Formats: sequence, structure tokens, C-alpha cells
Amino acid sequence: MKVTVTSRTPVEAAADLIAIPIASADGKRARLAPPLAALDRASGGAIHTALASGDIQGKAGETLLLYPGRSKKIKRILLLGIGAEDALDAEALRRFAGQAVGQAMSRKARRVALLAPRAQIAASPQGIQALAEGAVLADYRFEDYRESNGERATHVSALSLLVERGADLRAAREAAAAAVVLGDSQNVARQLSNLPANALPPAELARFAQRVAREVGLRARVLGVPELKRRKMGAILAVGQGSAHPPRLIALEYRPRGRGKASAQRPVCVVGKGITFDSGGISIKPSAGMEEMKHDMSGAAAVVGILRACALLELPMPVVGVIGAAENMPSGTAYRPGDVVTAMSGKTIEVLNTDAEGRVLLADALHYARTEFEPSAIVDLATLTGACMIALGPWATGLFGNHEPLIARVRSAGDAAGERAWPMPLLDGHKEEIRSEVANIKNTGGRAAGASTAAAFLAHFVGDTPWVHLDIAGTGWTSKPGPYQPRGATGVGVRMLLEMLRHWDPQGLG
Repeated sequence: MKVTVTSRTPVEAAADLIAIPIASADGKRARLAPPLAALDRASGGAIHTALASGDIQGKAGETLLLYPGRSKKIKRILLLGIGAEDALDAEALRRFAGQAVGQAMSRKARRVALLAPRAQIAASPQGIQALAEGAVLADYRFEDYRESNGERATHVSALSLLVERGADLRAAREAAAAAVVLGDSQNVARQLSNLPANALPPAELARFAQRVAREVGLRARVLGVPELKRRKMGAILAVGQGSAHPPRLIALEYRPRGRGKASAQRPVCVVGKGITFDSGGISIKPSAGMEEMKHDMSGAAAVVGILRACALLELPMPVVGVIGAAENMPSGTAYRPGDVVTAMSGKTIEVLNTDAEGRVLLADALHYARTEFEPSAIVDLATLTGACMIALGPWATGLFGNHEPLIARVRSAGDAAGERAWPMPLLDGHKEEIRSEVANIKNTGGRAAGASTAAAFLAHFVGDTPWVHLDIAGTGWTSKPGPYQPRGATGVGVRMLLEMLRHWDPQGLG
């Protein structure tokens, strides 16, 4: 989607559909904003008539489609309720733009104009970014396996954001350009996560990551089984040994070019769980809903999207992505309950449940990230526990960590990006619960506080590096579409962590 920002008035726009925000006014009849007067006249008074009739009152999410018979430039006018203008925030703007694009797609409208609400936030770079993000995210659909004879969606090819005259167009256009990168990168993560497991074994996940790296100028390295064995990565090897598709470890490096000291900074590492399909292994899952386990590599998908955007946005700091990729399958060669495996760090892990495989795989990925790149901070993303889904549902990502300033940064970034992360406890009791009687640690602490004991397990492999763990089990995919979120993978974490990285201050981590 090509996104442009212009100070043209609505009547000057040319579009298959123009979306007009309609604000509520304390229960009174919705108002006709001054910039719409000329468009209303050009449409024969259709907008005024609709408002006067009370058919749309400005409640958030309301829609009314008009056909302006007199206008030659505009084929459809979509009135969209936004609620009270003084209550608008960035998330409301994303939803407004996403709903507009969704309505356009359903009507096969390729050229869309969107009038920015009059609220002050909408004219700010933050507001322009939110509008463009919502539009780009709403335009995504996973259609690789649908026939092209009318079954595929009609995508919006061009979006024009109409802002008031006097707005800082340069800043607005820069914000919109960044938003397109952010939205497209989240869509890359969605696409990767939505692919079926037969199309995306660990080796293909590695090839996908390498392809993205070539496109945007990242450095990529992939470790196959011989190198994993040489480095004594017994944890990731154990998880993957039951599958006919061998595991991989993938590293993507972004370093700013020609920035002197910036390129020499210690990087921030983002680490992703890449279980390309999770049957549960010997501790096999129930069959109902198992098809969703193709999404068990959503953390890895987010890492690919994050590193893509780092390169395209030319961040002034190095960022490294590390992905542990494996398929967890039952077979005669699969790891078993009762096995003891030795991780790259030298710690021994007693396997009590082979369906608690993500943390085992991450043990090696986290240790590799810490020792290979010596980062200033580590953030991992993983669809890790059903316990987190029960605790927070689809409304928030579980947020754990060992460093309060880093936890606060991630939480603030999530709020700004509309991807809420909620702090969860990581107590001494949780750490005690995963001690093993036959090894250093065990891979499950039982049902009680399952999300926290899983985080306590991961903490063994980050040392004293500032670290945050994001449990995205409840937020990584959805069966309930929203204004800018279709059914399937969400790509959660991409915009959240890029919000943090774009405003990164190496000071204050201690």
C-alpha cells in the first residue's frame, strides 16, 4: 500500500472511497465539521441529511455509506463514528483507519482517502503514524492457498491521509513512512506465522529469514545439526530429535553503517521461540485445536519482522535476533519424559513433560545470544504457556524480567503501540519450584503459577544480563478479527519492541 499525506481538502480528493470521521457530542446530534461543507455541497447535501436524520450519531465503530451522485472524483463516502474527539488516542486512530480500509476492501475500493480527525493527537506525528499503521495492518490477509478467481480480497493500493492546512507535512510524511515499514514488518511476521507447518519446517524458516536478510541488508547465519552438536547445544537438539526435519539456530544481525561509536555499541538481542509445529511430543496434546500449533513459532516470526524494520528504519544502534527453530514430534527418536539433557551452558535439565519444549529450546538460544553477542539487554518472545493464556486471555502479553527499568521500558512501549504487556511475578518460590532432584533444573514446575515457573526456568540462561521475557501465548494469534486484525497470526511484539528500540537510551540500564 502506498501511503501519502496531503493537506488537500476532502472535496479536492480523488478516491474510490473517502472515510470521514464523525465525532459524537455528548448525546447531541453528530456535527458536520467545517472541512466537510464543500464535500457536502458536492454530494448534494448527502452528509448533512445523514447527520440530520440521526442515522449516524458518532458512536465509535458506527458506519454509514453514502453514494454522492454529483461528485465525479469520489465514488463513495464512508461516515465512521469515532466517539468523543477529546478522548481519542493512538489506538482509537489505528482502529478508525483499520475499519476504513476494511470497509474499502469489502467494496473493492482500491484508492482510499482518509480525513484525519480534528483532535490534536491526529495531526501529530504520533497520530499520523497510528493512522498509517492501522491502514497497513488492516490490508493484510493470508491468502496463499486460496484461488485467485474472486476468492481473494481486493487490497487497497493507495491511501491518502488528509490533514488540515498548516500541519507540519514533512514530519507527518516521515511518520507515515515509518508506519508503513512498521506495519509491513508486522505483516511479514503474520505471514510467516500463518504458513502451515508442512510449508515451514525449521530449514525453511531459516531460508525465509535469510531471504529477508538479503532484501534489507542484514547479516544472517544459520547453524545446522553438525554445528549445534559442536557447540554442545543439547537442549535444542533434544527438542528436535523426534522430527524428520532437523532443528536450526538462526541469527540475524543489524549494525548501523558509518555511525562510528554507534555500530560498536553492545547490541540489544531479541530472541524468539521457533517451534514450527508442536504436537507435544511423547506428552502429546489433545487433537482438538492442534492445528493452531503451527503458530508456535510466532516469537520467531516477530524476531524476523523486528530485524527487518531495524534495517529499513536505519536505527542508530545494533540489534541482533536469535531464533531457536525445531519441530516437536513423537517418534522412536523423540526425547522422553524422564530424560536428562545438557544445555549449551552446561546446566542439566530433567524433562518431565515433552510438551514444555519451548523453554528447553530457548535455554540454548538465550545462552547463545548472551555469550556470542554480549548484549546490553535481552528480550525474548515465546508462545510459552497455556497458564499465561488463562491468566491474561487475549488482552495482554505476560511480562516477566530481572531488571525493573527494562521491564518499565517494554511496558511503556507496549502501551504506545497498542500491544499491552502486563507485569507478572517472578518470585523466589517460582525459582525454587523448578529445582530438580536428579538434575540442575526440571522443565516444568507443575500447574501452579505455570507462566511464572516457566519464566523462572528461562532466567537460568541469561545470567545477570538485563532481560525481559514476553509470553505471547494468548496474544500471538486470534480467532476474533478486529478493525485492523484479521483472523490468524497477530505479529504481536513487532511494533512493541520497535517502539522501545526507536527510543532506546543505553543509559539507565545500570
